[in-house]
Amino acid sequence: MAIFATSVQADAPGGEAGTDCGPFFCQVEVDVPGSGGSSGGGSTTGGSSGGGGGTQDKPATQPVCTYKELDPQPPADSLDWEGHAPGDGAVYEETCTYDNGLTEFSEVRNVWRATPPAAATVDPAVLAQQAVDQMVLRGPEIGIVPKPGGVGLVGMPVYMWTARGPETYGPNVASASAGGITVTATAKVQRIVWQMGDGKTVTCTTPGTPYKASYGKRPSPDCGHRYTQPSTAGSYHVVATSTWAIDWQATTGQSGRLAQTRQSTVDIRVGELQAVGS
Repeated sequence: MAIFATSVQADAPGGEAGTDCGPFFCQVEVDVPGSGGSSGGGSTTGGSSGGGGGTQDKPATQPVCTYKELDPQPPADSLDWEGHAPGDGAVYEETCTYDNGLTEFSEVRNVWRATPPAAATVDPAVLAQQAVDQMVLRGPEIGIVPKPGGVGLVGMPVYMWTARGPETYGPNVASASAGGITVTATAKVQRIVWQMGDGKTVTCTTPGTPYKASYGKRPSPDCGHRYTQPSTAGSYHVVATSTWAIDWQATTGQSGRLAQTRQSTVDIRVGELQAVGS
């Protein structure tokens, strides 16, 4: 028993691509006089009505079909042979998945083919991006000392960190499939770049260490800073930018990496310790 996959699209009579047909609908492009041809706004499609611009839907995609050779093959008098004799080609179970821009649905039927259907060309990188689009990736869930609303001191250690979770640090995993291929993507934060608001930048390759009172004046072991000047303008605007590294693997053996960034911000105040005279 053999399984094949291919991508198919219906054409208009005479070989001109103007009709896109699924099992339950057809979309036909026609030239409207005075419209300037099909490249302008003169195409009409089933399902739109009225004089204004219709509802914007996601683009329709070509149906993806998979084929499984029937074993055993149908008897010689079966209509599945479409007038051919057993041994002249073969009968396959065809499963086609359609997406008309509004909904996705499948149709299963038996079809005769003279030769095995060609394998579909599905780009795993496209499936990888579809998997990433399913993920919720956020900027750092900022933890920082001195805390917003309080006041830190010049020269004292500043601790920066983020909460560890699938949406804020990873790992975040999602998959997408088409044409018999499945791609699984795994996203993790590779680094966080902290713009401290005083012109200095700190790059951390860990989520950072949350501050505890028992640490006292010890600096952060992995993600810290010290201000040398008070925030005379009112506060320092801190921007934390996460770079997500997204590794993907396809069932075909292909693999790759994508990258995305997310940001979060916070404002903190830093003052100087003032000596009070007697």
